[in-house]
Amino acid sequence: MEDPEDDDEEEDEDEDEDEDEDIHSTTSTDAVTKSLPSLAGLKEIGNLASWTVSTAKPGNGVEQLRDEDTSLYWQSDGPQPHHINIHFAKRVKVKRMRIYLDFENDESYTPTKMSVLSGTGFHDLVEVTKLDLERPTGWIEVRLDGVHEDGELRTFLIQFAIHANHQNGKDTHVRGLQIFAAEP
Repeated sequence: MEDPEDDDEEEDEDEDEDEDEDIHSTTSTDAVTKSLPSLAGLKEIGNLASWTVSTAKPGNGVEQLRDEDTSLYWQSDGPQPHHINIHFAKRVKVKRMRIYLDFENDESYTPTKMSVLSGTGFHDLVEVTKLDLERPTGWIEVRLDGVHEDGELRTFLIQFAIHANHQNGKDTHVRGLQIFAAEP
């Protein structure tokens, strides 16, 4: 006969696995929904930076972009490209970045072509990576492959540039953006 406590432990493990699988992303290169890697050993460091955006609709600015509630969003209000600037007071070692987009709710406001740039300031920004997205929904991993042999991006300034939206939409919605470093 099975011990009822063993059943409870198995249910708890299944719930933990389900929580890990709740965060998904879809890109044009992979139409299959995938789970993102674990955030274990990482610390979100966005609170250490000064955040600015190129433009914003009233009530949809940096505060909404940085809020953990993904029903809130930054909405641009001007010509493309749109920019999100993350400026750190001292050089940081970024291990991972991710952005939350929601095609299901935002449709033509959803970015399809983005680039991520990095530098010591606006005068020396260099492209780190490009994102080509098709109907993205959820947390999208921003690849840092090849930035340094240890996979860390050493930077003072990160800029996300949105070049195009789905259905040639003019303004953009971004529902979350997170920057992670290794825990000390």
